Amino acid sequence: MKIFEKQAELKSFLKSISTANSTIGFVPTMGALHEGHLSLLKDSVKNNTVTVISIFVNPTQFNNLEDLEKYPRTLESDVHKIRSVSDSIVVYAPTVSDIYDGNTISQHFDFEGLENQMEGEFRPGHYDGVGTIVKKLFEIIQPTNAYFGEKDFQQLQIVRKLVEKLHMPINIVACPIYREKSGLAMSSRNERLTENEKKEAALIYEILKTSKLLFQTKSTTEISDWVAKTLKKHNNFKLEYFQIADERNLLPCIRKNKNKKYRAFIAVFINNIRLIDTISLS
Repeated sequence: MKIFEKQAELKSFLKSISTANSTIGFVPTMGALHEGHLSLLKDSVKNNTVTVISIFVNPTQFNNLEDLEKYPRTLESDVHKIRSVSDSIVVYAPTVSDIYDGNTISQHFDFEGLENQMEGEFRPGHYDGVGTIVKKLFEIIQPTNAYFGEKDFQQLQIVRKLVEKLHMPINIVACPIYREKSGLAMSSRNERLTENEKKEAALIYEILKTSKLLFQTKSTTEISDWVAKTLKKHNNFKLEYFQIADERNLLPCIRKNKNKKYRAFIAVFINNIRLIDTISLS
């Protein structure tokens, strides 16, 4: 397994193994890898000549400094997990200086309103940070296919828009949410949960599944009210937002349209640990 900390060395290596017919699969991560990340890697390994994974906790997408400081950094463990998928995967684990060259600020992007909904509303500047790092990584690695999980569905749509607007010849592959047996969506932040909190957090997916059933007969306002009341019964939970939105433009669903695809999105704090999840309502 090859591990690179410097983008110049990574670029040189990828150029040396490139052929006319070779393809590069890319899985961008912030580390603290779990089975969800590994499922993306397996998909990439299966469908590409070479697979690259980045492990980089990107400072420009955190609007909460405490969250950045507490974000788990487990490179040694991550490398062990990557090796369990394939020893031929290329790891890019850069420093902040290698990525930002002493200028750790975000570029501003216009994602045609996608950046203003949900996560964008509650985490100002977040998607400028996401756009900045994804653009940099795409320029360094120049992947054929890039793999993203649907748990961060808003991010997935942002990345698709980025590639479209910048005319990048990259295929964005959306992969299903990987869940614990309890239904809790796998997330690096789950490492900060106690076993009891993990059991309690399974409620998030139960709420989403019930919301999907209610969507057949209830209005979005009725469903949102039910979600808020349900979570209020649990002292450890604090609802940040619940929203039913159009999958394409992420605008809130006011009146259902049978020709549109909708998705429910939720962000919840459980004892100050922020978790997000989503479910298709189609």
